[in-house]
Amino acid sequence: MTAVYTITSGLHDEASVSRISDQFLNGVFPDGNYTFKGVEFADFGTHDLDLIYVRTGGAEGIFKQLLPEMLARGIERYYLLTSGKSNSLAASLEILSYLRQRGLTGEVLHGSEEYLRGRIEALETVAKARKQLQGSRIGIIGQPSDWLIASAADPVRIMEKLSAKLVEIPMEDLLQEIARAPKSDAPAEVPMAESVRKSYPGATQIYHALGVLVRKYQLTALTLRCFDLLTSVGNTGCLALASFNADGFPASCEGDVPALLSMMIAQALTGCTGFQANPSRIDVETGKILFAHCTVPFNMVTNWQYDTHFESGIGVGIHGELPEGPVTVFKVSGKLDRHFAAEGELLYNQYEDNLCRTQVVLQLKPEDAKYFLTNPIGNHHIIIPGHCKALLEELL
Repeated sequence: MTAVYTITSGLHDEASVSRISDQFLNGVFPDGNYTFKGVEFADFGTHDLDLIYVRTGGAEGIFKQLLPEMLARGIERYYLLTSGKSNSLAASLEILSYLRQRGLTGEVLHGSEEYLRGRIEALETVAKARKQLQGSRIGIIGQPSDWLIASAADPVRIMEKLSAKLVEIPMEDLLQEIARAPKSDAPAEVPMAESVRKSYPGATQIYHALGVLVRKYQLTALTLRCFDLLTSVGNTGCLALASFNADGFPASCEGDVPALLSMMIAQALTGCTGFQANPSRIDVETGKILFAHCTVPFNMVTNWQYDTHFESGIGVGIHGELPEGPVTVFKVSGKLDRHFAAEGELLYNQYEDNLCRTQVVLQLKPEDAKYFLTNPIGNHHIIIPGHCKALLEELL
């Protein structure tokens, strides 16, 4: 919920200012979906989004007096709502300049009612996502895969940026849980190759074992060094990760923490973790890119089939088909100091037996496609349904 606080100069007639304020707030919040706090700032900073409605000019001194108390609560970002009447915009500009001089951030929210409604909705979404991400416990089960040489994560920066903790869990812990986890047979009515059907119960064991570790270590997300399972239990984590992500629990492959952070951000902002995949072919002249991977969240696909894992030819992989339409390709670095976000279209699904099982062709701008060949953030990227670049960049 958004809360609206007010500051008003005593030089203005309160009755006149109140009429203007009521009309303005009714236009910006036609459904009344906000909490009006007025001049009581005691709980400022505790809502999804807190707005300071600068009702008149001459209110700068009042804000200056309030600021030390708000800083003592750790608040560093301020949104100043203004109607543009009674010199409210002028006062808001002065306040924002004062904040910037002190190394603080903020924004003056000013414009048409339609613009303000859209902007406030976006800011509230981002604020909710920030709160959801804070305090996360990110499980790294078995360490990142050896080939992810450019995908290290910085635990100090992650704690600073997200108040999130990396929790390292030995692969042996998972293997012990797999050995005692229950099995589920493949659904008899679902067609699949006999080798996949035989592997299905073991794949469900991996899912149940990961669930035990999630509860034991109080995890809010996990990444799995899944290729080790090929030799240790003769199976893959593709089914388990597809299930976790479909349930809204971010889970990435190959111990890739930056990919997992990207999925956590996507989930917090959009409600979908996204499809972790790597580019397999890029046409930099047209901007068409083929992405592929052997697992995909079940809630992202229109239908799917069970297949083997591509590289090994064993276990249970997921060949899913994603809806055509708008998508966003996203990735953050392991230090959270760099990101890539590009909007495009999912043109079609395809299937070739010499690639990872879920395969989609995306249309991006040629300059965005060139990024992959000149300055990529690792190989894995996250494909999110819909166009959400503005929200991603707002959060970051």
